[in-house]
Amino acid sequence: MQHIPEILLWLFVINLGIAFGAGLYETRIILPLWFIRSPENVFQLNSKAMNEADTGRKFWGMVTTMPLTLLTIANLVVAWRSDGQRHDWWLASSLIVLVERLGTFTFFIPTAIKLMRAETLTQQKITSLVSLWVRMNYVRNTLTLLGWLTALRVLSLHL
Repeated sequence: MQHIPEILLWLFVINLGIAFGAGLYETRIILPLWFIRSPENVFQLNSKAMNEADTGRKFWGMVTTMPLTLLTIANLVVAWRSDGQRHDWWLASSLIVLVERLGTFTFFIPTAIKLMRAETLTQQKITSLVSLWVRMNYVRNTLTLLGWLTALRVLSLHL
């Protein structure tokens, strides 16, 4: 029972590393296939590519939607109860990732669903959503990186 906090922290760090790497891959490789920027700096949506890739169900659901969310909550509880040098770093890491998780559930998932059903949206609405997605994705990746780095800092500290 005494090793559970350490195991949860290690799982949190590993999952965050995977999520950050996958987020960078999606930003550089996948999003340009979905969101095509015209010479006038207007985004066009390739909903066919988005629906075919369906990364939310095929990848993210198994890697972050459920596992990282549960690990974040578990680490938040353990961090809250911890003491010593690790407490503040661990709590900070858990809270940073909690903010990222909330953003994913309140913006990214609902927006992906809307964009996958884009035939019901106007071009102006599509452009607006895609533009916001692209900007907010940098924030999400930054939060994941900060959460991961602070979790790594927790690992570097002694109990």
